[in-house]
Amino acid sequence: MSQQLHRLDRRTLLRGSLAGAALVSLSGALAACGAPGSDGEKSGGGTKSASNPFGMAEDGTVDAVIFDGGYGYDYVEFAAGVVGKEFKDADIKVSATTKIATELQPRFVGGTPPDLIDNSGADLIGFSSIAAQLEELDDVFEAESYEGTKIADTLYPNVKSTGTYSDRFVAINYVMTLYGVWYSASLFKENGWTPPKTWDEALELGAKAKAKKKYLWVWGKEAATYYRTLVIDSAAKEGGDEVRLALENLEKGAWSHPVIQGILEKLGEMVKQDMFVPGGAGTQFTAAQAKWSNDQQALLYPSGGWIENEMKDATKEGFEMTGIPEFVLSADSKLPYEAIRAAAGEAFIVPSKAKNPAGGKEVLRAMLSKEAATNFSKTKLAPTIVKDTIPDDGFGSAALKSQSAMLDAAGENTFNFQFYDYYGTNADELVVWNSFLSGDLDVKGLTKAVQGIFDKVADDSSIEKLKVS
Repeated sequence: MSQQLHRLDRRTLLRGSLAGAALVSLSGALAACGAPGSDGEKSGGGTKSASNPFGMAEDGTVDAVIFDGGYGYDYVEFAAGVVGKEFKDADIKVSATTKIATELQPRFVGGTPPDLIDNSGADLIGFSSIAAQLEELDDVFEAESYEGTKIADTLYPNVKSTGTYSDRFVAINYVMTLYGVWYSASLFKENGWTPPKTWDEALELGAKAKAKKKYLWVWGKEAATYYRTLVIDSAAKEGGDEVRLALENLEKGAWSHPVIQGILEKLGEMVKQDMFVPGGAGTQFTAAQAKWSNDQQALLYPSGGWIENEMKDATKEGFEMTGIPEFVLSADSKLPYEAIRAAAGEAFIVPSKAKNPAGGKEVLRAMLSKEAATNFSKTKLAPTIVKDTIPDDGFGSAALKSQSAMLDAAGENTFNFQFYDYYGTNADELVVWNSFLSGDLDVKGLTKAVQGIFDKVADDSSIEKLKVS
C-alpha cells in the first residue's frame, strides 16, 4: 500500500463526514430534563490556569465508567496515568462495563452520575434522553494540551459534528472509526478469491465458500445489528442522500424504499441459501467472530475498524485481516463503491450533575495528548481524532493499513449518520435482526418490524427529534 494513514490530509479523512448534515432541534422537550451548568460556573476545587484549565483539585477524585468493548478500557487507565503526572495526589477510578444504560441510567435519575462516561456499545444511553444533562465540551478543545498546544489545533477537522446535538457540543468522539467488510487476505490468496464489490458478487462468493465447506458470513446475538449497519451503509451508497435522509428523519415507509428492499432481498437470499454459520442468535458475539477470525468457518464479516483489536487474541496466525468498502447493489450507485462511512466515534461525555466534572474533563484532556493518543493507536490498532500519531508502518497492522487505503480511496466520498445512537433503538432491533438472520423472519417481516420501531420513536412527542438535511 503506497499511502500511510498519517499522510492523509484533511480532505481525505473528514470532508463530508456527515454529508453536509445539519442538525436542527425541533423541540425543547429535553429542557425539562435538567439544564447544564453554565461554562465557568463549575469548579473542581482547584485554581484554573493554562496547565489546569478546568480547575481540578490537586487531590481530586474522578469516577470514570468506560464501555468495555472492542477497545477495552486500559487506554483510559493510561490517560489517568498521564493525569497523575500533573496531579500526583489525584485518585482516578476507571471502571468498565458492557451495560452502560442498564447501570448508569439509574445514576442519572438519582443525580449521581460518574464524572466521565464512554457512552458506547449496544446498551448505550440514547442521547435524546440525556443531552440536556451534559456539560458542553468546547472548553476541552480550547484548552492547552499536555504538550502546550491548543487541543483543537492537534485534531482532525469536523470532529465536533458527531458529538453535537441541538447545537450543543456534548460528546467527544475519540476514535476515528470507519465501517467495512473484513476478510483474510491470506485465505483469499490461497483460494484465488477476489473480494466482492457488489451484492451479486458476494452471492457468487458464497457459492464458492459452500464448495469449500465454508460459510460466507457469521454473526453473534449481541452484534446482529452489524448487518443492519451493512444494509444501511450499502443503501446510502446505492441511493444517496434520498435514502439516508429518509432513515435519519424517521420518515414513514423509509424501510420500504426500493434500494433498501433490493439489498434486503440479497441478504435474505443468503440466509435462505444457508450462507451464515448456524446458531448465531445463541452465540456470544466474540465467540461467533472467532469462527471467522480463528477457525475461518466464514469468509466475511461486517464491522468497524475496532475488529482487529477486539479479536487480537482469537485470530489465526498469518490471517492478514483486511477491510474493503461495503457493497453496492448496481453499477449505477449514487456514490462509488469506494465510498465509506467514516467519522469520529466512541462518545465520551461529562454529566453536569457529576461530583467532579472538572476531573472528567481533565481525563479527556489527557486522552487527547500525543502520548495517550499514540498509545491508543499502537495498542488498539485504530486511529484517534489526534493527528500525526501513527507511523508509516501502521505499527505492523494489516487492518490499520487497509483502513488507510480505504480512507485514501474514498476521498470526499465519506458519510455518516447519528440516529441510532441518538434514539437508542439498538436493543429493540437486535431481536428483529437475530430473527431475520436465523431465517425465522422474512424480508417483509423484518421491514414491518424495524419500521415499527422507527414509527414508535417518530410518533412519541416526548422525544426531541433531530432534523437532518
